[in-house]
Amino acid sequence: MKAKHKNLAREQLDKTLEQFLPLKTVVSPRKGWVRATRDALGMSGEQLAKRLNTNKQRVSRIEQDEKPGNITVKTLKNVAEALDCEFVYGFAPKQTLEKTVRNQARIIAEKRMSQSDQMMRLEKQELSENEKYIALENLITDIINTMPRSLWDK
Repeated sequence: MKAKHKNLAREQLDKTLEQFLPLKTVVSPRKGWVRATRDALGMSGEQLAKRLNTNKQRVSRIEQDEKPGNITVKTLKNVAEALDCEFVYGFAPKQTLEKTVRNQARIIAEKRMSQSDQMMRLEKQELSENEKYIALENLITDIINTMPRSLWDK
């Protein structure tokens, strides 16, 4: 995917993921969502098992596996359907994807600038602080615009 398409994809995905931000404060029930929902509906493990075409032991295993996150998305979708719920899955980014890319580009740009800064100092051609700032911002923009494959390399 070309850099400008990646930029557009980030913008569109940022708008979509924005909807998940209010959910960041939602705390999972201690028992897990499956057990809490089943209990709230007054449904027994055996009744849920019948809805899932499985046995009570499997339901118990699902409920135990959910707590530490050892459960598949497919299983959660099936259980949600059996509980007459919609399964919702997504990411709530800590910041926008655009900011995440910009921060990563800044790290790369600062490394590059550091290397060239040292060479320029040795050649007594050091830039002023303002010139360094402008050069850094230009380099960040260039990295974002080209989106090199190495952007996320360590």
